[in-house]
Amino acid sequence: MPDSEQQAETNQSMNPSVAALAREVEDFVASGGWDQPPQLFALVPTADLLSQQPELAAQLDAASPLTPVAQEELPEGDLAEALGRIAWPEAVHGCALAQEIIVLPPDAEQELPGGGHGDEDAKRLRQAAADHPRRTEARLVAAVLRDGSAACVLRLRGLGEGDSVDEVVEHPELAPNLVDALKATFAP
Repeated sequence: MPDSEQQAETNQSMNPSVAALAREVEDFVASGGWDQPPQLFALVPTADLLSQQPELAAQLDAASPLTPVAQEELPEGDLAEALGRIAWPEAVHGCALAQEIIVLPPDAEQELPGGGHGDEDAKRLRQAAADHPRRTEARLVAAVLRDGSAACVLRLRGLGEGDSVDEVVEHPELAPNLVDALKATFAP
């Protein structure tokens, strides 16, 4: 089989694994509740982690090929800038990022103020979205592997007392810009 076909087959076989890792990260972050800062996770081989720290055996799923490992808190400020300064060692096979975002219905985006692309305009747009009456708070988790596989999970926060159940949506293309930024952390 040619290399490109082998790579495509590997990507397809890894997609369920990266999706499971994205769900695992989202479940872990969700256990801490809402209103959390962005959190970054390294995805490392479980076998390597267990060989280096056997005392973790009771806490890890030895059958899982990769385990998410929480990293230090990201610096305040622009997330894209922070991700742009990250480079992973070879022992890290992937990464995942969890962040809380505001989601608006497609037609509501037309109601937001227009403008340029500077920092002040971005802050103004974020504030307008946060203040919008039809906004929904959400937690987005994007996970990528070195081979290019990616998965995204979005948890929409329950809307009120009568609707306290969160909705969870999974799709690899929920956040293409974030996925690209995470993939770039593995670029040579």
